[in-house]
Amino acid sequence: MNEGVEGKRISGFYLGVGGGGITGAFLGGTYARQQFFEIHHPEGIGARMKERLRSELNLTPEQLAKISPIIDKTTVQLRDIRRDTGRRVHEVITDAHQQMFATLTDEQRQKLQEIENRHRRWRHHRFHEAPGEAPSATP
Repeated sequence: MNEGVEGKRISGFYLGVGGGGITGAFLGGTYARQQFFEIHHPEGIGARMKERLRSELNLTPEQLAKISPIIDKTTVQLRDIRRDTGRRVHEVITDAHQQMFATLTDEQRQKLQEIENRHRRWRHHRFHEAPGEAPSATP
């Protein structure tokens, strides 16, 4: 009977540790995902800049009101830079695919087209572009 109680204690211990590990992994992953997307989500960059400057510099409401237009202008400029950089990257990749196209077999060309289509759907979903906005790399 003593061995049965000891077995139950050990099982309970492992279940507790396992449950805690799973819970920690879930909560940690959720937190990390939230932090990653919050940091890399461009729509909120202006609000984050204002809040960070307000708290770290102890800005008064009047000071915050005066610098808000500067931050708003900066936010627009950063958004434009990000969009332009994304387009340039897309153009470089499209050019590389066009150069590779002649070397590939028909099956490889089809797979490359599938990759491009998947990327186009991702861009449309991620950046809310019109589906035809990103040009296809295939001739």
